[in-house]
Amino acid sequence: MSELVIKDLQVSVDTEDGPKEILKGVTLTIGSGETHAIMGPNGSGKSTLAYSIAGHPKYTITGGSVTLDGEDVLTMSVDERARAGLFLAMQYPVEVPGVSVSNFLRTAKTAIDGEAPKLRTWVKDVNGALQRLNLDPTFGTRSVNEGFSGGEKKRHEIAQLELLNPKVAILDETDSGLDIDALKVVSEGVNRFREQEGKGVLLITHYTRILRYIKPDFVHVFVAGKVAASGGPELADELEAEGYDKYLKAAAV
Repeated sequence: MSELVIKDLQVSVDTEDGPKEILKGVTLTIGSGETHAIMGPNGSGKSTLAYSIAGHPKYTITGGSVTLDGEDVLTMSVDERARAGLFLAMQYPVEVPGVSVSNFLRTAKTAIDGEAPKLRTWVKDVNGALQRLNLDPTFGTRSVNEGFSGGEKKRHEIAQLELLNPKVAILDETDSGLDIDALKVVSEGVNRFREQEGKGVLLITHYTRILRYIKPDFVHVFVAGKVAASGGPELADELEAEGYDKYLKAAAV
């Protein structure tokens, strides 16, 4: 059983005009077996939250805390956070020319587990994960994200999720750039992860369409670097119908 606890998190980023505050006191708890969806307009700080938890050096933590099962995440290096059980599916996965998908996955698994997976079972596991995500077995020979379509990049991220098997998955706009078929495949992969005991999911999205396939337990409205409102799945339906206008007006007061 795992718990990611974010308390009063404040984050800034350096700009030409000096530090700019992005997160202005975010408090969230993602417990085992829970899926939390964060929705909000562009520029509200959703991706900043994801990257700050993962340890991106661009972002400076100026206040608050993040703990995973009581351990201080913010004192950990990026690789230590991954070994502790955090996983980030990026909105824009980067290309890694010259590194094959199969080598990348095995190296990541070895780094997280502290030992190399047994080759025979690992090949079977990788092929199974790729097949479930409608990726051809030859996909493993291609360089990571090089020349991948948007759908291939996102499906590869979910293959990583399945094989690395973290405690908490942070999914940053995993639905962006997907057609309906790829969206269903990606959602099925996330749901397989969720069905395991003790897993938590923080799902960042602009749109409710992915929430038709991945049913959240909680929905949070993110505006101006803060959680402006929280509720159940019905809150996503309200946002679909009414937009963020009332929350933006309240934040401007």
